[in-house]
Amino acid sequence: MQVHYLIGKEKADPVEIHYKDSKIRALCTDEKKARRTLGHAGYRKLRARLADLEAASSLGDLPAGRPHPLRGDRKGMLAIDLNGGNRIVLEPADDPLPLDREGYLDWKKVRSVRIVFIGDYHDD
Repeated sequence: MQVHYLIGKEKADPVEIHYKDSKIRALCTDEKKARRTLGHAGYRKLRARLADLEAASSLGDLPAGRPHPLRGDRKGMLAIDLNGGNRIVLEPADDPLPLDREGYLDWKKVRSVRIVFIGDYHDD
């Protein structure tokens, strides 16, 4: 009989990842497409950032990629750095949205995201 021990608190469910459309899903799941679109270094960073997302129980747990909220026409979204000017752009998919005491979105409590863009949004 095998016995498993948990040290510390039990890990919560990972962040749920959704995709805006089939094009974004393919970029995240098809190695050939990702390498063609982002290059070798971009593909490696994308895989690492997706692994970080899959391992996190909330966006407050992300260890890398300098997650930062966006402004302007992308207000309410979060960007995670890849390489060069490339970013993964996420929007919260929680229902209801987790809000802080002042009524603003609390990204540290977001547990479900939708990937809406991958690339350099400065070129848009």
